[in-house]
Amino acid sequence: MVQLVQIANARCGDKGNKVNIALFAKTPEHYALLEEYVTAEKVVTHFQGLINGNVTRYDVPSVYGLNFVLDEALAGGGSASLRVDNLGKCFASNLLRMTIEDN
Repeated sequence: MVQLVQIANARCGDKGNKVNIALFAKTPEHYALLEEYVTAEKVVTHFQGLINGNVTRYDVPSVYGLNFVLDEALAGGGSASLRVDNLGKCFASNLLRMTIEDN
C-alpha cells in the first residue's frame, strides 16, 4: 500500500457546488498506478459523507494527470455552506491521504 502523497501532487478549486481536483503523478510509473487504482468510484468512497453527487474522472496522460470533478460537494457552495474550511481548497490534501496498491 502507498499513500498518494508519496507518488503524486494535487491542486484543486471550487466553483458553485462543485470541486475540481487535478492529481499529477510524480513519474510515468506512478501515473500507471494512479490510472489503475484511483477510480471515480474510489474517490466517491474516499469522500463519503462530504459529497452528495457524482464524481467524473478525466484522464490527461500528456501530463501524467487525472482530473476529478465532484458534484454537490460543497454543501451548496460558498454563499450557502456552513463549512468553515476553505471549501474546495482542502479536497486536494484530503485526496492525497488516500492509499492504493503499489504492486
